[in-house]
Amino acid sequence: MTLTPAETQTLRQTCHSFLTGHFQPAPADEFAAMAQWCADHQVAHDVYGEGALVQQFEQQVATLLGMEAGVFCITGTMAQATALRLACAGRNNRRITLHPTSHILKHERSNFQLLDHFHALQIGDPFRPWTVDDLKALAEPIAAAQYELPMREIGGQLPAWDALDVIKNYCREQNIHLHMDGARVWEAACGYGKSLQDIAAGFDSVYVSFYKGVGGMGGSMLLGSASFIAQAKVWMHRQGGNVFRRTPYVVSAAMQFEKRLAEMPAYFQRTVWLYELLKSYPKFSPNPVTPHTNMLHLYLPVAADTANGIRNRIAKEHGIWLFGRAVNAALPGQCMFEWYVGDQLLQMPDDTVRTALDLLAQAMW
Repeated sequence: MTLTPAETQTLRQTCHSFLTGHFQPAPADEFAAMAQWCADHQVAHDVYGEGALVQQFEQQVATLLGMEAGVFCITGTMAQATALRLACAGRNNRRITLHPTSHILKHERSNFQLLDHFHALQIGDPFRPWTVDDLKALAEPIAAAQYELPMREIGGQLPAWDALDVIKNYCREQNIHLHMDGARVWEAACGYGKSLQDIAAGFDSVYVSFYKGVGGMGGSMLLGSASFIAQAKVWMHRQGGNVFRRTPYVVSAAMQFEKRLAEMPAYFQRTVWLYELLKSYPKFSPNPVTPHTNMLHLYLPVAADTANGIRNRIAKEHGIWLFGRAVNAALPGQCMFEWYVGDQLLQMPDDTVRTALDLLAQAMW
């Protein structure tokens, strides 16, 4: 029987072991930890984004990525639309390029079209990172190109480092604004074995998220030159993004930011371990074939409804939550789900992980 989202969440809360993501504290526990952190650091509220905590965090993140300035933004949707709109305005050209799996195309309800931000041209193979040859093949000049690092909708794939460097150089030569969807750039740093500054070098603007890998309550940041960020603040205000208090979201991110980044290498090494374990289950197919970051898609030889039903039954009978949600894949009788290797899988005993995979495999055959 298919469960409603509320029923699914209730079932999830009965489990004791979770293979994906970070531990999610109860609101009371999370708010108590935030209150203690505020007391320890003598935090005062901001007023419309003006305040020591917000400015210090913006500068901390900007410095970490080698950018001049940053502005905390309530959503990544607003941050990215603003960045690309400004890039177009600065070049008097409303065309940009997006990979077919871009969040802007798949999850933002055509905001860029309906709000008249810019015109988007699709670029590259839907199942692979795009290349400089894809960019050169465009018949018309563009103002900006977006690159997501890593590319979530294709399993967290990263372009080869040399290929990314070529793209950076080409965009600079052609005066194309190169924008990074860096919602998971913290994970990309471990995949590349490079610093965040090295990755961000050559990008004109970067968006980062604080509720995904960092595990905060929400919020994002847009980074770039000081003049670019000054313009971005104006446009965020125009779009209703200048909220009265940003303090709660910044506290939630700042209090665990350094700890999460320090743990990223361990998440990646646990992912490498998981890939080795998956070799014992030949009918489970990971994408990418080798780990690029601490996330992946796992393909199963059953339909999505069947996989979700198996997940629910194992949750009820064993208290193990296998994955968030399986969706149908291109081939009939095949589905996939996303695994994010976070603190839960990192701390889970190896035998528990093997038991979970055994239960999943046995339920399908």
